Amino acid sequence: MNDVMTALVTGATGNVGSRAVTELRALGVRVGAFVRDPGRAAALIGGETELAVGDFGEPSTIRRALEGVDRVVLICPNDLRQAEYGTRAIDASVAAGVAQVVFLSTVGAQIGSPLVFFDQHGRIEEHLHDSGIPGVVLRAGHLMSNVIGSAATIAQTGRFFLPARDAPIAMVDPSDVASTSAVVLTTAGHTGRTYELTGPEAISYADVARRLSSVLGRSVEYVDVPDVAAVFGALRAGVNASTTGTVGELTGREPRRFEEFARSVAPLLLGGQRD
Repeated sequence: MNDVMTALVTGATGNVGSRAVTELRALGVRVGAFVRDPGRAAALIGGETELAVGDFGEPSTIRRALEGVDRVVLICPNDLRQAEYGTRAIDASVAAGVAQVVFLSTVGAQIGSPLVFFDQHGRIEEHLHDSGIPGVVLRAGHLMSNVIGSAATIAQTGRFFLPARDAPIAMVDPSDVASTSAVVLTTAGHTGRTYELTGPEAISYADVARRLSSVLGRSVEYVDVPDVAAVFGALRAGVNASTTGTVGELTGREPRRFEEFARSVAPLLLGGQRD
């Protein structure tokens, strides 16, 4: 590239967004991070990253953050207004003359789905397609980092509780999603494509517990509980049971297995602090 590519990553303090910032910077991209909390962002992604402080609920901050930006990695907060936030950001990208938007969606996205999470992602996907802006959709599977939500109970009791039963889930490492987003953002031939990103195998949360036990060197038990979240109903129905080879095809390396992810967050799961 003769000119330095500029990119804005929204949701830049999340599990995928923070890693996407690092991946893009390593590729020589000038990265801006759209964040609400600049202090937390600076601590998480480093002080060298340009911070665009704002909120999806404040359109003027999105427009300001997009000034001079070539490309966008669009990651929207999981919120009842998610579809509104996503479509607004796409419209602002069109107005700003952005050359490409890479949208982080989810496996199972579909307009009209009874699961609001899937329906909203489907609506954003359709809006991106209809907007006329060159777009790429990355449908990520269930993230391995979801286990971090149980870090406190794992550290304190050696147990974690989820309504997943024995569902096989092709969990994907957020680092692999971030790497893939960086690849499609910086290479040609992806416009209009939808990619499904999964890990290398479908495992149950009982498998997760066994592998955590091995990595952490202490017993970890998975406890199934009554369903309290519709997304787990979809997982039990098999929405994320199939694997794809997309991560390997796009990044040139195999997606990480759960054990590798577990080793990277072991201090946190043992009661320490995240790096």
